[in-house]
Amino acid sequence: MAMAEKIRIMRVKRGNLSERDLAARMGDTPQNLNNKMKRDDFKESELRKIADALGVDLVIKFIDRETGEEI
Repeated sequence: MAMAEKIRIMRVKRGNLSERDLAARMGDTPQNLNNKMKRDDFKESELRKIADALGVDLVIKFIDRETGEEI
């Protein structure tokens, strides 16, 4: 699932939070957030801001491709 879709789902779960409201919580402009959502292109720092604004944790993991083991 694309990251932009995951963000949309979280916005709905957080009471149908608009993209404009999310951008405001992040200290970003609605236009900038909308462009990133369209491109599905986010820096890790932006994902952390989004997570903070939505009240969720961001977890990034490395998984060994051969063994499936989390590193």
